Amino acid sequence: MASVSRLALGIILALGTASVVATGPADAKKKPPYTGPSFTLEERTSLSAVEAALQARNYSAASAALTTAQSAARGADARYQLAGLQLRLGRETNNVALQSSAVEALLASGRIPAAEQAPLYATQGVLASFARKRERAEASLTRALELAPTPDGAIALARVKLDLRKNEDAVALIDRAIEMQAATGQKAPEAWYRRGLTLATMNAMAPQAIKFSRALVAAYPSAQNWRDAVLLYRDYAKPDSATTLDATRLQRLSRALAGERDYFDAAQAFDGANLPGEAQSVFQEGVSDRMVDPAKATFKEAIATSKKKATTAKTKLAALRTAAASAATGTAALEAGDQYLSFGEYGVAADLYRTALQKGGIDPNVGNTRLGIALALAGNRPEADTAFQTVSGTRGDLAALWRVWLAQRA
Repeated sequence: MASVSRLALGIILALGTASVVATGPADAKKKPPYTGPSFTLEERTSLSAVEAALQARNYSAASAALTTAQSAARGADARYQLAGLQLRLGRETNNVALQSSAVEALLASGRIPAAEQAPLYATQGVLASFARKRERAEASLTRALELAPTPDGAIALARVKLDLRKNEDAVALIDRAIEMQAATGQKAPEAWYRRGLTLATMNAMAPQAIKFSRALVAAYPSAQNWRDAVLLYRDYAKPDSATTLDATRLQRLSRALAGERDYFDAAQAFDGANLPGEAQSVFQEGVSDRMVDPAKATFKEAIATSKKKATTAKTKLAALRTAAASAATGTAALEAGDQYLSFGEYGVAADLYRTALQKGGIDPNVGNTRLGIALALAGNRPEADTAFQTVSGTRGDLAALWRVWLAQRA
């Protein structure tokens, strides 16, 4: 069961324990300096009884003494001291109602400095949440977050927002919690990213979902997370075939092709784009990783076809490069660059993509995406990152994912 944080409880108990002491007589002619809280004999006796019972862990006696002290406490100092002891009793006995009323009394006392109120508001919010008083929980946790913004505080408020069906607010709070955690130099738990991603996806919040997926693979670059990120991009962006091809490349390079179907679909996509060299390498990789059975009829035929096409296509590379050099626009250079990229000749491909961009007549977002890929695979990371940064539009989110992958190669 939730209770006040150790920090807040320590502050309260330190103040409280020190205050149950006898006070000396005051100088009648001048106001003495403040030396601590003042109690009547009855108040001091009843408060000491509660504290003694708590020290002995005699909770039935503490409860009885608390009742007596509640009747005896008349002054503000006594009521404040009593609230601290009540909070301790409620915490040690897991009595939510007792904790809740104690926290309310402490906050209402006006004795807690603003800088120390956040843990109390947070406790008040958690206790209200347990009691299903969600609006009260929302208000208290919001105040706690305002006073002392913390990742855990944002997550706690996000949970209440979800209970209140304020899903967009919850998504924003999870995003904020992740960013605050990052600001401390630590990455957030994977569950936070996944929760934000799930909520954003369920509520058709495409920009937020893509952002969460990108942050997820940046922090936790597993093959499954990469697969989810690429597929989510494809679902939301509805990219054209050329962009889908570059997304498939990223999925393959991040080791996120899962099972024979993924390998077959990827190889077929490259074959359909007249890139048999890449289709052949995908099949070879699938066989090497034991994801593809080359003896299976479907794969046996497809592998043989891709090999034959690749052999023919490779003989035409030099002619394509020559034609690209003399062409008036960059279209031929782009096509030639794609072929060289397909066969793993990344340096030549990068040169051809630069030519295509210089001559024009092509979509610069396509050209810069491909240039970034070729440079990345050639090991030229700084220039690759620069190329990816120039990409905008539908391809912008894909280029951002490529940049995450590129950063992980450093």
